Amino acid sequence: MQRILVDQTDITQTQLQTVPDTPLADGQARMKIRRFALTANNVTYAATGFVIGYWHFFPTGIEGQGIVPVWGFADVVESTSDVLAVGERLYGFWPMADELVITPQDMGGKTVLDASEHRAKLPVVYNRYTRTTEKAPDQEGYQSLLQPLLATSFLLSDWLQDNQFFDAKQVIVGSASSKTGLGLCKFLSELEGSPVKVVGLTSSGNADYVAAQSGADSVVTYGDIEALEKVPSVYVDMSGNAEVKQRLHAHLADELRHSSAVGTSHWDQFKPKQELAGVKPQFFFAPSQIEKRRAEWGPGEIERQITAGWKRLAADASAWLDLKDHNGLEAVAEVYGDLATGKANARDGHVVSL
Repeated sequence: MQRILVDQTDITQTQLQTVPDTPLADGQARMKIRRFALTANNVTYAATGFVIGYWHFFPTGIEGQGIVPVWGFADVVESTSDVLAVGERLYGFWPMADELVITPQDMGGKTVLDASEHRAKLPVVYNRYTRTTEKAPDQEGYQSLLQPLLATSFLLSDWLQDNQFFDAKQVIVGSASSKTGLGLCKFLSELEGSPVKVVGLTSSGNADYVAAQSGADSVVTYGDIEALEKVPSVYVDMSGNAEVKQRLHAHLADELRHSSAVGTSHWDQFKPKQELAGVKPQFFFAPSQIEKRRAEWGPGEIERQITAGWKRLAADASAWLDLKDHNGLEAVAEVYGDLATGKANARDGHVVSL
């Protein structure tokens, strides 16, 4: 098998490694990974690999080298399990590699759990896979790109509503050009009665794109943070940029009702310990909101709403997203490198086919 190793001390550095296949034990299945997306979200997985535990899903056995998780599709090519037969296709959470051995457990319906021992204590939402059938490459590309990102956007919108927007009058979405940021702006702009003003915060180069595609009430560039209206506000931070956060907290001060840390796409400008004016930032963990809603609404309902939400936004994705297909793991280094160093075009959606 081949896999992409990422240097855990410098996540811009990758290498393609070939390792021998391991024989299957009883109850296992070998998955051949066919297609996955690469986004700034994967950079966040790498940047928070130790803090949140993303490095633990697909251990390498090599000190200082990790595998970044990705979302996409894989086929069963070998099986000693009664749960999965050769030829079945799954959508879910995979390593940046061309195969993965899992221990499938049937969860009913179309859901399969990887019950591998090392994943038992990790968030279950990442261990669930969905049986599917092969679709057109562009359909699988859009799903790989948008389902996980827009699911997070939906959950952020739901969480803000669940908390009555922390009594804020405006929600400021940092890195609004990111697909998760754009999705959050879109979901918030749909809310009946416009309960809050939606402000997209972005770079000057992406301002027109965000203004045209996000549905935000206004767009503010990083250079104009001090022009933000001083009213009760929530900041949803997708980038982790320490300077931006410092300036925004200083400007809004006591008007900032909540500061939420979601992503670290600007990981190289992130500071884990930072003295800030006003409220202390709190990390938003999407699986926690899923489990909360599952307990409140019953199994399946939050998943149903997430699916309906991301599909609704994805229906016109071609208007705001350019699908870029790449072939082979050899293509990963350049695409991932551009994402990790902030060189990627906001409109581009990168998909790797194997």
